[in-house]
Amino acid sequence: MNKLVSSSGVIAASVFLTLAGTTTATAQADPLPDLTVTTVLDGLAKPWDAVVAPDGTVLTGERSGRFVIRDVDGATRELAADLDDLYASGETGLMGIALATDFAASRTIYTCQGVQGSGGGTGSAGTGSAGGGSDNYIAVLSWTVDPEWTALTRTGTLVDDIPVADGGRHGGCRILAHPDGTLYVGTGDTASPTVPQDRNSLGGKVLHIDADGSAAAGSPDRIFTLGHRNVQGLAIRPGTDQIYEVEQGTSRDDELNLLVPGGNYGYRPDRLPVIYDESVPMTDPTRVPGALAAVWSSGSPAIATPGLTFANGAGWGSWNGAAVISSQQDEKLVFLKLSEDGTEYVDEADALVGSYGRLRSLTSFGDDGAFLLTTDNGSNDKVLLVTPAAD
Repeated sequence: MNKLVSSSGVIAASVFLTLAGTTTATAQADPLPDLTVTTVLDGLAKPWDAVVAPDGTVLTGERSGRFVIRDVDGATRELAADLDDLYASGETGLMGIALATDFAASRTIYTCQGVQGSGGGTGSAGTGSAGGGSDNYIAVLSWTVDPEWTALTRTGTLVDDIPVADGGRHGGCRILAHPDGTLYVGTGDTASPTVPQDRNSLGGKVLHIDADGSAAAGSPDRIFTLGHRNVQGLAIRPGTDQIYEVEQGTSRDDELNLLVPGGNYGYRPDRLPVIYDESVPMTDPTRVPGALAAVWSSGSPAIATPGLTFANGAGWGSWNGAAVISSQQDEKLVFLKLSEDGTEYVDEADALVGSYGRLRSLTSFGDDGAFLLTTDNGSNDKVLLVTPAAD
């Protein structure tokens, strides 16, 4: 278990050199490098995601519906945006945020968020409303932001038919902007029994779409993979074209999965009479022939895993390239060394155990191995910068 001690450690990203509140975590038995943790933003309420722009501006969004930035001069302010139609209930609201790969030129930002009213159902896969049980829906929206970072302007709706349950349970929803310009979107299953295996629903899936919202090549009806429970983390393994997702388990078995186009990851909670039976395995090859096994599973009990990134840089030492998973329930980071082919993990270590409460999103930051981490405690939440400490 890591113990935090006071430190004035060097922060790799120069824009944050003057920030206060830096702490350093001591190494473990199978040692991770020391971790320098610095507060970038605080005074937040459930910041679901955080991204950093090329100019160093950090953008986050609170689930209840507010965008907040820290600009390059260290000033914090709210970013104006029209969120009048936001559906925020339970686990759903303003969720995933991603910068377009051409952001420097286009100033485009994508969000995944709940929307009030009836879904348009205009996508190429039809309405995709199975299991939603609600007139509300989840959409992937595009926005542009002005160069002065004063306001977001909504420019389009890429997807308008991701289902959401009344009360917002299992709403997903993470966006991964791929270097090729396409988007991957992880969705939740709305806690509905048939949705994870239903190809007419976009719930319980990883979607793959072009920047206009149409199905990307090789993803019929926009569905890249299926058989998921609640996908909340997506990331590319550095130096490879491998895409991983992390999803939250039931009372057991949060999972890290290596995504294979068309793959079925085996969650099938429908039982007769038709109920949502959460006692079933997260991956069930007996009922889903060919179901793909997880790379890693939390076992029992589940630890609630909403975020995923990779340690990327020489500062991580032997842990360079490890998957990093956040935990809400166990209030920690899990580092997983992967095999060369990425199909299994070969070592595991924990960090920041109990130091910041519930942990949510993870986003890589710059070229020195740092990443952004958000907390999920409900009051005075933070966006943190985590860096392998200099020797």
